[in-house]
Amino acid sequence: MDIKAFVKAPIYLSPKFVYLRGPAGQKVSRTVSVRAGEERSLRLEEVGFNLSTKVTYTIEEVEAGRFFRLRFTTIPGPPGNYRGVLRLKTNYPERPQISIPIMARLHGAGQAQKGRGN
Repeated sequence: MDIKAFVKAPIYLSPKFVYLRGPAGQKVSRTVSVRAGEERSLRLEEVGFNLSTKVTYTIEEVEAGRFFRLRFTTIPGPPGNYRGVLRLKTNYPERPQISIPIMARLHGAGQAQKGRGN
């Protein structure tokens, strides 16, 4: 017997983390979509962000209280690897906080990137 089910989540994130990779002297951006899984309106408010000297972010409310786009962009600077997290408070008691992990791998000019696909 096979049982298949769809578990409805109060909030959907896609992707669940941010990976920024590219040249240190240029801006590199990625977007995360946040969608309300409930009928009631969703509100987001920053409660913590520990990469503010390396990465900026904006929250765009695409569909009022239902769909948001978070755009993360590196701040041009020295090469290096950085890890951090953006924590957002929500008005949903079943998921009062969202944490979005952020990883940045920024290389210097003329350095070849190592890793997937290179």
